[in-house]
Amino acid sequence: MDNREEVREFLTSRRAKITPERAGLPSGPRRRVPGLRRSEVAALADMSVEYYAKLERGNLAGVSPAVLEAVARVLQLDDAERAHLLNLAHAADGSDALTRRPRRRTSQRWTPHRSLQWTLDAITAGPAFVRNGRLDVLAANPLARALHADVYASPGNQANLARFIFLDPASHSFFPDWDTFADAAVAILRTEAGRNPHDKDLHDLVGELCTRSDEFRTRWGAHNVRNHGTGTKRFHHQVVGDLTLAYEGLEMAAEPGLTLTIYTAEPGSPSAEALALLASWAATHEADLSRDTLSTP
Repeated sequence: MDNREEVREFLTSRRAKITPERAGLPSGPRRRVPGLRRSEVAALADMSVEYYAKLERGNLAGVSPAVLEAVARVLQLDDAERAHLLNLAHAADGSDALTRRPRRRTSQRWTPHRSLQWTLDAITAGPAFVRNGRLDVLAANPLARALHADVYASPGNQANLARFIFLDPASHSFFPDWDTFADAAVAILRTEAGRNPHDKDLHDLVGELCTRSDEFRTRWGAHNVRNHGTGTKRFHHQVVGDLTLAYEGLEMAAEPGLTLTIYTAEPGSPSAEALALLASWAATHEADLSRDTLSTP
C-alpha cells in the first residue's frame, strides 16, 4: 500500500472531522471545507502552512515525535489514531524492520504451538480463539468453533472473519448488529495496514473485498482505525439462538501481531444458559467442527 497516499488520506479525513467549534475557533462565513483549513491546523500546531501541507501530501519521513504529537493534538486523535499515525511515520522512515522490504505471501497456514492449543482447550467457560490482524481465525477451542460454525461452514470464507462479514449472507443473521461488526472489522484491517503496509496477504484480502463488496469499499475509504480490546457483542446462533457475550482481546507477547479473544456470558443470564447449551451441542458435533476447520484453506 502506498504510504504517501495512506498518510494523505488519513490526515485529510481526520482534518475534515474537526469543526472550528471543536477546535475553539470561530466558524466564520463562506467556509468551503467541512472541517478545519490547513492554515488553521498549521497555526494551532505552531508550524508553517507550507510545512503542514507537506505532511498532508504524505511526506512523514524524518518528522520528529514532537511534530507528530502536535498534529495528533490538533486533530484530536484518539489512542488508536495516534498509534496509526506513528505507524505511518515509521513506515515512511523505513525505521521499522517489518517495513524495509515487502513481506512475502504466507506459504502455509500458521499452526499454534501445542501448548497454545492446550491452553485454548482448557478454557471451557467460553469461546476462545486466536486471530491475526487480517482477521484470520488461526486457532480456537471447541466452543469458539461451535460459536463460529457459520464462518467455517463455507470454504470460501477461509476462516476469515472479514470475508464472512462482507461476502457471506449468513453474517447478517449471525451478527444482529451487523453494521457495528462491519465497522470494527474494517477499522482493524486499517490498523493492520498501518502496522504492516507491505503485507501482501493483506493487500490481496483488501483488494478482494473492495472488488466484491460496496459496503467494504465505502468503509475502507473512511480510514477509520480502532483498538479492539474489550466490550460486549450480540450473536444469533443457528442452534442456541441469541447470545450477548462480553469479550476481552489480549495481545500475545510470544506471537507479536496475534490476539487472543475470550468471550464469556454474565453468570445466571439467558446467555449463560445458551452458552451451556452451545457447549453441549459442541461436544456432540466436535468431530464435524474439527473437520470443517482443518479443511479450510
